Amino acid sequence: MSAVQRAGKRASSLVVGVVGAGRVGAVLGAALEAAGHHVVAAAAVSAASRERARRLLPHAEIRPADEVARAATDLLLLAVPDDHLAGVVSGLAATGSLRDGTVVAHTSGAHGLAVLGDRDGIALHPAMTFTGADADLERLPGIAWGITARDRAFASRLVTDLGGIPEWIAEDARPLYHAALAHGANHLVTLVNEAADLLRTAGVEDPATVLSPLLHAALDNALLLGDAALTGPVSRGDAGTVRKHLDHLAPESVPAYLALARRTADRAIAAGRLRPQDAALLLDVLAHATVGSPS
Repeated sequence: MSAVQRAGKRASSLVVGVVGAGRVGAVLGAALEAAGHHVVAAAAVSAASRERARRLLPHAEIRPADEVARAATDLLLLAVPDDHLAGVVSGLAATGSLRDGTVVAHTSGAHGLAVLGDRDGIALHPAMTFTGADADLERLPGIAWGITARDRAFASRLVTDLGGIPEWIAEDARPLYHAALAHGANHLVTLVNEAADLLRTAGVEDPATVLSPLLHAALDNALLLGDAALTGPVSRGDAGTVRKHLDHLAPESVPAYLALARRTADRAIAAGRLRPQDAALLLDVLAHATVGSPS
């Protein structure tokens, strides 16, 4: 694409196609529509995706992926699973569906531009979790987008239209960038649900009522204070309490507890929150606990 063509795209409404009307694709398509662009076609395979596309993208025609690519004269948004992205790109290229002059943007956090080959493209990843519901549109303003792009002006324009904040990620740093988000967000869901299950076992009828203020405060403090926000028995070196925890946890909960307790101890020591001499008994308990069964 020439510099004149790119400048034109930056200054006008875009004709957009969406391949993958899942939780992310349909929502981003709707957000682009709300920003004044025109989503003319979308590929939706499952019944749930077709229903989502009809609800969030009422003006878009539901077509096969190759037809969506041909209809997307300005921007083709690929919102497909990470492991399927390369196959989708190569399949569209093999059918001659990718138009010259169309910018191809994908929403994968782990992939950069290499997966697009020689196409004029953007890695455009929203740092947000999606459910595919209308409420997702309300969460988009103000979020960060992990972007890898040659044409930063065009990429910035898209993110600005979506109310977001560009965060430039180098090509070779994208796997680490994505690992950070998955580790923080996906594993947080598992951790919260593990804690809720333990509370139910302890007789608490509504774990959310107990956890909500505690976890919101812990998250806010961690984001504000870093490792200085650490509290609890590990950060104090309370080996007896940790041993008691391990004695009462279900076997399937022990490995995760041990892994996180060991990492918490390492960070507490490095941050000066826990003196090595005070950590000795705690580290001994963690070292000799049996993974996969109660201590």
